[in-house]
Amino acid sequence: MNQPAAKLAQIPSVDRVLNLPEVRLLLEAHGHEPVTSAVRTVLAELRQGKATRPLAEAVSDRVRAQARPRLRRVFNLTGTVLHTNLGRAVLPREAVEAAVAAMTAPCALEYDVEAGGRGDRDDVVEGLLCELTGAEAATVVNNNAAAVFLLLNTLAQRKEVIVSRGELIEIGGAFRMPDIMARAGAKLVEIGTTNRTHLQDYESAIGKKTALLMKVHCSNYAVTGFTKAVAEMDIAEAAHAKQLPFAVDLGSGTLVDLSRFGLPKEPTPADSIAAGADLVTFSGDKLLGGPQAGILVGKVELIRRIKKNPLKRALRVGKITLAALEAVLRLYRDPDRLPQRLTTLRLLTRSHADMSKQAERLVGRLRAVLEPEYPVEIVELMSQIGSGSLPVERLPSVGFAIRPLLKGGARMKRLEAAFRSLPVPVLGYVRDGALHLDLRCLDAEDEKAFADQLKDLSC
Repeated sequence: MNQPAAKLAQIPSVDRVLNLPEVRLLLEAHGHEPVTSAVRTVLAELRQGKATRPLAEAVSDRVRAQARPRLRRVFNLTGTVLHTNLGRAVLPREAVEAAVAAMTAPCALEYDVEAGGRGDRDDVVEGLLCELTGAEAATVVNNNAAAVFLLLNTLAQRKEVIVSRGELIEIGGAFRMPDIMARAGAKLVEIGTTNRTHLQDYESAIGKKTALLMKVHCSNYAVTGFTKAVAEMDIAEAAHAKQLPFAVDLGSGTLVDLSRFGLPKEPTPADSIAAGADLVTFSGDKLLGGPQAGILVGKVELIRRIKKNPLKRALRVGKITLAALEAVLRLYRDPDRLPQRLTTLRLLTRSHADMSKQAERLVGRLRAVLEPEYPVEIVELMSQIGSGSLPVERLPSVGFAIRPLLKGGARMKRLEAAFRSLPVPVLGYVRDGALHLDLRCLDAEDEKAFADQLKDLSC
């Protein structure tokens, strides 16, 4: 509702507000245009009777909100290490430094320094990828979906691709393997049943229009019970007997056997190459622990054909991604120290004792600001790897369960919102009437920052 004329006359001008001491400080910090725009907006709200706070405070809050980055840092206490909505893998220090160097100075992205002429940007990482996977050649695009799409569009356009019915996956963001095949121009030939596929199913489906045989790793779900899947080596032999390529989509591939670090075993690109796969695709930002990328490794002739596809240029990655990826791949050359140096692996292998000690250090700070209205309890939790990796596996963890003393959905929503409203938002999950904060992803170096901001918690 509009204000009476007498009150409207009391509303100060833009210039007068800009000369307030508090606002002048904002001008120095943020510049004339954003502050003036905020002042005009707040004055408009005042004329409409919507403003309830002091003028300078309202202007300051609006300016600071507009200056805050949309892509904000958060504390991931959800218990999911590779959280798709939170950016998946956190990059190690070496990758960050390499990316900064690529951003702040010219770099030999497509220049061969030794030969003194034009180079290929894939050369930055191809040697490392071949060394770590046993492949003949490699190329990189912007994510694994793009890698699968490019592979199919290059090798199977207007032809048939044979895939087991039990491997026609759907992952987050409505990525469906049948849809990707259709968009790539390939015709899907489903074989077997949801739970059982035999070698004979592959062999019987091969025809004149068959372009390749494909196996898709079901990384985001598991079929158990009465099941059967054909080994990669057997599919490769069936394909090669008909002079056809065999491709494997590993999805969230890792370059090492995770069981050596006490984690469940996950197939590696090297395993697939050794089994006879001609092409393997996998992600850079999942179990590998690097930047977002889709990686293709395999036979040199097939990689050459893929790189000649005009879509390769549309899907290629830039210097920042390549710099970070190269740095991460170099860490894999020293697997003994990988759990200490690769952030993703360090979080996945974090000890229960370490998290328990951290919980004891932090519980007092939480109780001081939340109790008695919101009692805090140290509890045993189960983390998950995330991003479709090892979907049925859980990692023992430790954290907090915070339950409102007076039950009610509104109180729980206020509690969640209070943690999200902190300077660095804290994200947990609600289950069994409590907000749970899993400490697996709270690094020791972030612990103080997390604890210090708890004083601002208001619920």
